[in-house]
Parts: sequence; C-alpha cells; structure tokens
Amino acid sequence: MDICLKIAQELHIKKGQVEAAVQLIDEGNTIPFISRYRKEVTGALNDEQLRDLHERLQYLRNLEDKKEQVLKSIEEQGMLTEELRDKILAAETLVLVEDLYRPYRPKRKTRASVAKEKGLQPLADYILEQTSTEDVLIEASRYLSAEEGKEVATAEEALQGAKDIIAEQISDTADYRIFIRDLTMQEGTVKSVAKDAEVKSVYENYYDYEEKLSRVVGHRVLALNRGEKEKILTVKVIAPEERIVGYLQKQMITADNIYTTPILQEVALDAYDRLIAPAIEREIRNELTEKAEDGAIDVFGKNLEMLLMQPPVAGKVVLGWDPAFRTGCKLAVVDATGKVLDTKVIYPTEPQNKVEESKRELKKLISKYHIDLISVGNGTASRESEQVIVSLLKEIPQPVQYVIVNEAGASVYSASKLATEEFPDFDVAQRSAASIARRLQDPLAELVKIDPKSIGVGQYQHDMNQKKLSDTLTGVVEDCVNKVGVDLNTASAPLLAYISGISKTLAKNIVDYREANGRFTNRKQLLKVAKLGPKAYEQCAGFMRITGGDNPLDATSVHPESYEACEKLLGKLKLDKSALASGMGLGKTVSVLTSKMDKKRLAAEIGVGEMTLNDMIEELVKPARDPREEMPAPILRSDVLDMKDLKPGMILKGTVRNVIDFGAFVDIGVHQDGLVHISQMSEKYIKHPLDAVKLGDVVEVQVISVDEAKKRIALTMKINNELK
Repeated sequence: MDICLKIAQELHIKKGQVEAAVQLIDEGNTIPFISRYRKEVTGALNDEQLRDLHERLQYLRNLEDKKEQVLKSIEEQGMLTEELRDKILAAETLVLVEDLYRPYRPKRKTRASVAKEKGLQPLADYILEQTSTEDVLIEASRYLSAEEGKEVATAEEALQGAKDIIAEQISDTADYRIFIRDLTMQEGTVKSVAKDAEVKSVYENYYDYEEKLSRVVGHRVLALNRGEKEKILTVKVIAPEERIVGYLQKQMITADNIYTTPILQEVALDAYDRLIAPAIEREIRNELTEKAEDGAIDVFGKNLEMLLMQPPVAGKVVLGWDPAFRTGCKLAVVDATGKVLDTKVIYPTEPQNKVEESKRELKKLISKYHIDLISVGNGTASRESEQVIVSLLKEIPQPVQYVIVNEAGASVYSASKLATEEFPDFDVAQRSAASIARRLQDPLAELVKIDPKSIGVGQYQHDMNQKKLSDTLTGVVEDCVNKVGVDLNTASAPLLAYISGISKTLAKNIVDYREANGRFTNRKQLLKVAKLGPKAYEQCAGFMRITGGDNPLDATSVHPESYEACEKLLGKLKLDKSALASGMGLGKTVSVLTSKMDKKRLAAEIGVGEMTLNDMIEELVKPARDPREEMPAPILRSDVLDMKDLKPGMILKGTVRNVIDFGAFVDIGVHQDGLVHISQMSEKYIKHPLDAVKLGDVVEVQVISVDEAKKRIALTMKINNELK
C-alpha cells in the first residue's frame, strides 16, 4: 500500500503534503511546531489536519506490519498462494486481514480440530463432494476407530465430527464473513430490553427499544453500553438470519443430493448460529462503539478547546468562592497576577445560616483588597451562595460583579501533589477556592494543571478507550497552549510541559533554572537549561515569550531561526524593532507599507517562504497577540434568577456550558442549565450541535418549558415573538 497516497485521498490533500509531514514527524518534530513553523514544507497543513494525518499514519503502518506477520505465518505453513497474498496486500482494514488469516491462524482446541485429529477430514471432504449414492452414515461407519486419541465409537459420532469440520470451514471463509457483516450492518437492528421493567432508571427510553444498525447514533450506542454494563439492559444485535443462512446454504450446496443436502443445510445453520453470529455481533458492537467513542472524543476535544481558549479576565482582583453546606464556603482572594492574598471560611448556607455574619466578612474583604469580581464554583450550594452574593452586592457601594464558573476538576487539582507543592500551607478546600478564582483570570494556565478527562465537558468519558481519549485531549491542550504561547518568566511547570518539545522533566528544569538564576532575558538562555538540547530548543523557542528582554522579537511568535529575515524586513521598511517593546508594535505602519509590496519577491529577498513572511507581518502588526481575545467574554452578573421566575416565552442571554450529540446545555443564570435540543438550534437542518454553537458561546435563547420537579429547562434558539 502507498500509505502517503492513501492518507492524501482520505484527507483530500496532496500526496506531497503528506510525504513532507510524515518526514517531519519521523524526524521528531511536534505537531504544533510543524503547523506553525513549517507551513512552506507541508503546504500550510493545520494542527487538526496534522493530528488526523498522524493518527492514520500510525494505523496504516500497524496494518502493514500486521500484513507482514500474517504473510510470514501462512508462508511458514506452506499454504501461501499468489491469490491469497494479493488479497492480504490489498486489504485496507485490520478486520479484513484477520478474516483472511482466520483459516491459517494457530487454533486452540475446537470441536473441528478434535475431529481432524480423529481422522475425519476425508469424511468431511466426501460430504462436500455431494456425490453420495447412499446414506452418509454408511460412509461414516468406515471411520470407526478404537485407537487411543482417535476413538470414534459410532457412525453418528463420525458424522458429527465431519459436520463440525465443515462448519468451521464455513466460519473461516473470509468472503462469507464479509457478506454477513455487511448484510447485518445494512439490514440488522440493535435491540434492548430491561432486565426488570419495574426498576426506575435513566435508561427507561431503552427498556423496549429497537433501531436499525445503519441509523443508530453514537450517544445511543454509548448509553446502551453503559446500561448493559450496569446490568439494567440486555442488548442484542438482531440479524436477518433467514437471508444469511439461505446465502450460506446456496454457497455450500452445489448439487441436489438427497443424502448430503440436508446435512449441509444443517451445517450452514450450525456454522452461523454457533460460530459466525456471536463473532459478527461482537465485531459490529465493537465497530459501533469505536465510531461512537471517536465521535464523543471529537466533541469532548472541541468542547475542551473552547473552554481552554476562553478569554482571560486580566487585571482584576478576584474572590474565589468554593460553595458548600455543612463545612462552609471557602474563599480565596487572588490579586491580578494570581497571587493568593487571603483565605477565609464563611457559613452563610445550611445548617449554620450565618448570612449576616458572612456578609460582614465579605464586605471587609472587598474593601480591604478592592475586589472587582467574585468567581463562584457551580457545585453543591452554589445556588444558595449566589443568592447571598446578589443580596450583598445590593448593599455595597463598590461595583462588584460575579461569575458562575465550571468547577469541574477543582477538587481533583486541590488534592493533587501539584496543588500540595503550590499551596503547602492550605487545606484542600482553600486550594480549590484559589483554583476557582484563577480559572476566571486565566482559564488556560489554571486548567492545564488538571487531567483533561476531569474537566467535565464530555459525555460518557469514563466508558471510552482511555488511552485514545487521553491522547486526543492531551493533543488539544498542547495545541491550545502553543497557539497562545507562554511567558517564560512566569509560566508554571505544568503549563511549560505542554509546550512543543518540552517534557515534564524539561519543564521542571526550566523552572529550577529560573529560580536559581533569575528571570530569562533572552530565548538563547534556554540552551543553558539542563538536558535542553538544540532539537528541543528548535521545537519550543517560538512558543516561549520574554517581555522586556534583550531582544524585542523574543516577545513575539517569530521563531529565532527567522530573526535575521525579520530584521531584514524591518530594514526594508526602514523601521526599528525596538518599537515592538512598547506592546503596540509597528501595527498600522507595517500593514500599510507591506500591503503595497510584492510579497513573493519580498519573501525571496529576505530569504523566507511567502507563508512565513505573512506570519511575520501579522506578528509585527499585532505582536504577541492573544488569540483568546477573539472568543466571547464571560457574562458578568449582578442579579439572580430562580427556576420559578422562568416563564415560557422569556428571552434570555446565556453561555453554552457543554455541547453533546443531541444538543447543548446553556447557563441562563439559574442553578440548572437549560437544554437546547438540536432541533431547536437553527431554522435550517444541522447534522450536529457543533455546526451551530460551541462551548463558551454567548447565545440568545427563549424558554419553551420549565419542569421544577425534574429540574429541567427546555430552551430554543429559534426565537418566536408570539411566545413572549
């Protein structure tokens, strides 16, 4: 197989782009580095395309390795024909290779292998010839034996052994399996029933459920799997058995023989029921699960990206509020740089209900530290805490607002080794409050400290292939961190560890070097960090930022390898790079001057590709631009709604908190997020909610219905003025 051509066809890109990317990957370059700094080489493949390419490359290389192993094994058995070799080499999936290998795979003991050991293969061949002129039992009686290990006591036993051999031959025929698998996928259904229909559960929609395999969607597959795992549902694949058995009988019966036809009809049914059907059901369930997981992981990854890329709330003193009942609400005051100034515990909620005392403490903190924002975790008691905050804000002269933040993962972080090292004198709850404040100030810098799987923006994440999920989410975090870049003099080790070319060990070494030698003043000093060699430097340097250092270009995303070209460009524009240090850059001047120039010629004159030149110009126009600035800012609130305040027809602004296969959950300022079903997202047809919204979007929604008992709010984005 020409792997590069195959990937190019699948991803709809040029073969040369694939070949270039594969070479760069094989040389040890990271995806973010290739995406950002090797655009000329790959034809500007982005990080998403490169990750898809890398995943397919690994699969197809594994496939080729498997083919080699299979061919070698069959050849060693002396059974490899040219036709079989061609079929194996042409196979495009591991499943097909396994199908072709099945007859030659060394088998554990089976009924057929036992029958063969007893010398019954010739009897099976006799039946398959379909030329018998007498009862097959007569022929079978010739195979009786008392020899040890080959005992055959009766003609019926000999005949059964021959049937077992034929059944296994049918089962091992790749063409039959391919036909049956395809037919089952096209015409079969998946069916589930409740083990006990009287039991109430979240799976009640699946207590008597059946749907065509070709139509079942991913989130239903994952729900069925979980219901089965929890022993609430029984799930089966219902295949068109009559058609399948008829097909097998037609393939096997080549002559109308009154003695062998009934036997072969029986054997075809047995081969399907006993050997083929269970295996095909497993394969189809696995395939459906894998596709469902891939879809869910993709959605999880896109949600995570949007969460990580939320704009930081910079320059604000934030009060982090970790709500609770019995143990009290933990508070942490964090300054604009993320430093914790104070911590406190108050008890405004059940059972203590010390509301007035809590307000007095809050007023002192707000006055003392000039708090701008309160960041409230959305967990237990957040609703009650929110009401206290709204009441407080009406009593104070300061213009303080609050934000409800998703606290998923805060408890995981606060109990981690990293949090213990960061806040050795704090208890778990204090660390959690500090994290809740910081994740508003800089979501990316704070959330990288938490295992991506614990951030809580996915669906059925605990039921998936954990390695695949982890690899995908790690890739998402890596892409986000490198897209934004990090301040080399303030970044934590967990943040640095996601930078291209930087391992956890190197990240720790960078922090240790910084603590021992003071701040970095230029990127080249990275080469003095223990174990950070030229390759790692090449990969990471462009993503490291140094503000106020020796070279203004160190504060930009221009890679050191392009500094000379960048200075030539500035020279041609008669501009000084020192203007970059102001933070405003050379913006409009660069933009106006370069817009009149022949970019292709200019790129050749300064010795870079045209794509690199364009990136360079973009960076000079807006140096160290934070791509998160383009994302919707969080909604700041100063008042609160209750579910009982909601009425059908009300139009509200809300923030998308989670996107799933069948809709999106939107925070509209009440404790319970409302659901916008996919059918309520757009007047035009959309295949997936991600086609209409993404996590973090601020959207206008209208209330359809409110069910206080079940705590469900139905929303629509198709605003209908008649409902008001």
